[in-house]
Amino acid sequence: MSITAFSEKDITQKSPATITGQLEKLRSRRLIIGDESLARRTLETVNYYRLVHYLAVFLEENGQYYSEGTRFEDGVRLYDFDRKLRAEVLSALEEIEIAARAAVSNYHAVKYGALGYLNADSFDRRHNHKVFLNKIEGIIDKNSHLTFVRHHNVKYGGAFPLWVMSEMFSFGMLVVFFGDMKSHDKKDIAEYYFKQDSRYVENWLENLAALRNRCAHYNRIYGNPLPGSLRTLPLSRPREHAIGSTLFDYMLVVKLLHSRGDSWGKGFAALMQALFYEYSSVADCEVLGFPPDWEDFFVGEV
Repeated sequence: MSITAFSEKDITQKSPATITGQLEKLRSRRLIIGDESLARRTLETVNYYRLVHYLAVFLEENGQYYSEGTRFEDGVRLYDFDRKLRAEVLSALEEIEIAARAAVSNYHAVKYGALGYLNADSFDRRHNHKVFLNKIEGIIDKNSHLTFVRHHNVKYGGAFPLWVMSEMFSFGMLVVFFGDMKSHDKKDIAEYYFKQDSRYVENWLENLAALRNRCAHYNRIYGNPLPGSLRTLPLSRPREHAIGSTLFDYMLVVKLLHSRGDSWGKGFAALMQALFYEYSSVADCEVLGFPPDWEDFFVGEV
């Protein structure tokens, strides 16, 4: 049944609450609201449901009441921490996405030609070329307002060389493209550009794309399980476990794929250290999978 087919009388829904009602509900769950004016201003700009999602971190085991001493400001600070954390993660993922886009388009175009991606023979046999071409058409149509797209439509009859086409790929589309390439091509790209086994690179890019989408859509990272499962890789540095699926693990993968792994890692470690220190009253780095010696993994060899 389509959601448009529902009417308010068909289903039972909670009644919308005023900000006064929202504050009363939070107080009834033993949340301390010291500055009501600040709380009201916050709820005028941050959706109640979103903020409560952050406050959920402070709930007692029964899930009904907040732990003793929990303040409204604690939820706001955790919200700010997570917002800044997502920004740093997105910045790191952007570099990996752009590097992967260049690696894939450079390799494929040189080997199969500027328009070789329009030929099914340039991909693995599992590749569904009809679906792929439909996606390509959709991407071009979606970006038809861009100057370079109009230029190629007018001057080249809509023929887009891969290095141009790939600039319109989402991270997810890039992952699909790489995954559909022939095994030996993926192997060449992974070893030359990333110095890693292609089986790891394919899995890692897929999961990093999912993390990127979660960050881009403002989903909470702190205390939430991350999407997917990273293919494990034993680490050279002593650690209790090999790569798992915490944010720490995801960022280790970024370091492994990064062209400036060591220098990038030092910068990232400094940013995280400052962020964890600023919000230490509400955020615990171990909740994100960062072990006590986490900095050593980013400033040295993984």
